[in-house]
Amino acid sequence: MLLEVRDLKIRFSSRHSKIDAVKGISFSLEKGKTLAIVGESGSGKSVTSMSLSRLLPPPPKCEVSGEALLDGVNLLDLSEKELCKVRGKRIAYVFQEPSTSLNPYFTVGAQIKEALKFHRDDIDDFRAETISLLKKVGIRDAETRFDDYPHQMSGGMKQRVVIAMALACQPDILVADEPTTALDVTIEAQIMELLRELRERENMSIILITHNFGIVDGFADEVAVMYRGRIVEKGETKQVLSSPKHEYTKALIRCIPRLGVKRDRLPVVDYAAIAAEEAATNG
Repeated sequence: MLLEVRDLKIRFSSRHSKIDAVKGISFSLEKGKTLAIVGESGSGKSVTSMSLSRLLPPPPKCEVSGEALLDGVNLLDLSEKELCKVRGKRIAYVFQEPSTSLNPYFTVGAQIKEALKFHRDDIDDFRAETISLLKKVGIRDAETRFDDYPHQMSGGMKQRVVIAMALACQPDILVADEPTTALDVTIEAQIMELLRELRERENMSIILITHNFGIVDGFADEVAVMYRGRIVEKGETKQVLSSPKHEYTKALIRCIPRLGVKRDRLPVVDYAAIAAEEAATNG
């Protein structure tokens, strides 16, 4: 098993309160496979993924416990120096708003070159490698685009640049955190197809963080559904989509738009029924 997370707990603390954002979740990820973590905003998806590389605030503001085993090594026990070898090189991230991931004062080529220089000492020509990465993610006229600034690119192209930057270090795991939220549906489909192609070509594992069950089908091998800091259902994607067990999973699936199905309004999530099921499950 490439990655195994056991009893992960994340607590945020302030002067006046403590919030348990993640309440003891466990999941695993095999080499070359995709796990989708699905849930609405605030369910704990993003902080779960960020905890793998310890990108959250240090204690006492944020306390993380449990185990996150990458090839048997607990990432939560590593020193900051050891983590630098994991971030980008073993686990890379693509976030939902590409503009926040790119520095507006530097060209996109310079930013990808920086990642290469930091993690790849096997490269002689960094410009050529950067152009190759831009071509790999489907950017036309890569030689010219190398010298472009982020504001000269569309949202979809910027997201492709961010993906190229993540791929620069040849990571074992790519965490795609809502990678298509800021994009229209046409570009969304292109980005998801790009990620699928890259996974197969590079034999890379992907953790997809999303609130949208609509992009999970046909992309993820397994799915874990998060609700209020807990994984309430997980399994093979087709099984969960065809026979959901938890009320919250059923509610999310009902929200998927379907051709030929006319609705006067979007379905409403029945939180009272979900709370009742939670109470019955937890005794």
